[in-house]
Amino acid sequence: MSIRQEIEQREVKLLSPYACLSKDSKGRLRDEPDYCDLRTVFQRDRDRVVHSKTFRRLKHKTQVFLAPAGDHYRTRLTHVLEVSQIARTIAVCLRFNEYLVEAIALAHDLGHTPFGHAGEFSLNQLHPTGFVHYKQSLRVVDFLEHKGQGLNLTWEVRNGIVKHSKGYRNILPEDTSELPETLEGQIVRLADIMAYVNHDLDDALRAEMIQGLDLPGAIRAVVGDNSSVRIDSMVRDLVSETLRLDDGCLHLTDKMLDTITGLRGFLYDNVYRNQRVHNEFVKAQKIVKELYAFFMEHEFPNGPGLPCRVRIPANGPDEEKKLHRLVCDFIAGMTDRYALDLYTHIFMPKPWSVF
Repeated sequence: MSIRQEIEQREVKLLSPYACLSKDSKGRLRDEPDYCDLRTVFQRDRDRVVHSKTFRRLKHKTQVFLAPAGDHYRTRLTHVLEVSQIARTIAVCLRFNEYLVEAIALAHDLGHTPFGHAGEFSLNQLHPTGFVHYKQSLRVVDFLEHKGQGLNLTWEVRNGIVKHSKGYRNILPEDTSELPETLEGQIVRLADIMAYVNHDLDDALRAEMIQGLDLPGAIRAVVGDNSSVRIDSMVRDLVSETLRLDDGCLHLTDKMLDTITGLRGFLYDNVYRNQRVHNEFVKAQKIVKELYAFFMEHEFPNGPGLPCRVRIPANGPDEEKKLHRLVCDFIAGMTDRYALDLYTHIFMPKPWSVF
């Protein structure tokens, strides 16, 4: 018996009857030999994500504060790591598949644009069929990574990626079609909001955009006054209420659900829609829009000096559709600093000197 098979047998014995077992995966987008005798399919998915170029670029993509110069502000990379940590804790407590949870958590934001939701908003306006980061995340793992071959992840991870986002909708929706089909995917969906409402609040305090006492007392009374206490309160509530009801669904108490919803609303009103954040949002939109228009007419940059050659205009609707997709993928994959450097190279005048 291989080590992988031993792990799969332990899952059968130890995991919850509601958990997704590695041996029962619905398979990959494309069939491939199950050659690994050490790792389960979900462990391999996690490793493929971590070793991808797109994952590495998350370290220079905005979470809330654009292209942050401060070392301690969150980036998209630290966000997915915090989501993974929270989700894995929940999974272990509830005896769900930790490897599946980790793979989804680390991959869920691979499709995020430079400048966070400012970039996403712009590409949604510019691309003829729209743009949302969770669909782009699936596109990254299915097609764009590994020189166009994709990462060929399992169905369960791909489903968790494309169903992780909730926007401003209900945290625990009545319409279950909005949810991932595995409870592991649903854990990541909840861990995502637990992570961002806490670390975005922490970053806003660091930026002196708000003060600690600005947070309503009713929220502080339920979840506490610092990030670690707030996360602990939320995780404990989810674990205890889910175990208490034990019906194959995830649950929060009404008080905690109202508190998280209230904290999210507070952040929207005082941080995400803050004038300082909005002003930078507008600048970022301008950069993305002008880069998009430029690359609809010019070749992509290549070489150390990033020269751009004139592109022959798209001939016919099909070619134009392909060009939009190409430009959208190119810009969505940029980091903040790459987009800023490229914009400066293309649009900013350069000093002329004679030696």
